[in-house]
Amino acid sequence: MITKLKKKYTDKKGQKPKKSKSREWADAILFAVIAATLIRWLFLEAYTIPTGSMERSLLVGDFLFVSKMHYGARTPKTPLQVPLTHQKIWGTDIPSYVDWIELPQYRLPGLQDVERNDVVVFNVPIELEHPVDLRTNYIKRAVAIPGDVIEIRDQQVYVNGEAQSYPESLQFSYLIRTKDIPNDRFFMRYELYDAKGSPEGIIANLTEEMAKEIATLPFVTSVEPLLREEGFKEPGVMPVSAQEFAWNIDNFGPLTIPAEGMTIPLTPENIAKYYNTIKYYEGHEEVALVDGKVLIEGEPLEEYTFLQDYYFMMGDNRHDSYDSRFWGFVPEDHIVGKALFIWMSVDHFKGFVDKIRWNRIFNGID
Repeated sequence: MITKLKKKYTDKKGQKPKKSKSREWADAILFAVIAATLIRWLFLEAYTIPTGSMERSLLVGDFLFVSKMHYGARTPKTPLQVPLTHQKIWGTDIPSYVDWIELPQYRLPGLQDVERNDVVVFNVPIELEHPVDLRTNYIKRAVAIPGDVIEIRDQQVYVNGEAQSYPESLQFSYLIRTKDIPNDRFFMRYELYDAKGSPEGIIANLTEEMAKEIATLPFVTSVEPLLREEGFKEPGVMPVSAQEFAWNIDNFGPLTIPAEGMTIPLTPENIAKYYNTIKYYEGHEEVALVDGKVLIEGEPLEEYTFLQDYYFMMGDNRHDSYDSRFWGFVPEDHIVGKALFIWMSVDHFKGFVDKIRWNRIFNGID
């Protein structure tokens, strides 16, 4: 019997038959897909910056490598998915996955925990229509970590009562008043692609250094920071429905970041701050708010103990970033990885010759 099987899979000279070209290509492609999927899951994944929420630390058109090893790779929650895709199949609106099977999610051991001021890629929590691991990827700075108390006063971030140093390329909005309408060279020189006109002048996002430089130009009369006043309740800023919290993006908090094992009394104030977190991200089957009481699986609670860590994320382009000031905390199970370095950068506003930003290639991210 063994002799017959051996003859079946060998030629007359006792050697295995040579694979066809098509079979060799199929095997090579299969190996490449498996290898790329494992590398992408366990070690490194490439991302691009599509919006200006991190300018000028990260620019639209930057291509990054993000480490999964630093915080530990997550096991897949949605296994029935086309390899090397995210929410959609490339170039189509066809979903790349089906949610017939959803597995418990675990995190493999990592090199470190998320540290304050790390630039982090994560799945945006508010996209509840998708499984956790297939929600849209955002990139922001972790300005506060579990257990921290964050507060913003007149644009200055305080963590645990201490003023935090600004990232080097931090931006805010400024009003630029001019004697004459600036020409295109002015906007190209300072890369003010998103600048907007107003009856009073030009509104642009600038670093402090840029604001000082532009103020010295002969046709500029003044450069003034735009600041939301304390006590102004800004639409969309959390807690959204609680009018007693008159918070805005320049004056916010104080707010404690939930940590695993931290217990809070479920007072009206804490319910306003944390109810959505408890309801949507703690893994409970049924959470309801009835007559001012939080009910979990039908049982009213006087206090609540958090089941995982959370983070507060903000973009470095502080007046043009949709971040934790609006939609709240990022759960630990939404963390994807740590941004390491830029491997390519393309300026879509420049011509063919100047399109690549050579000075940004292989720059580290901090």
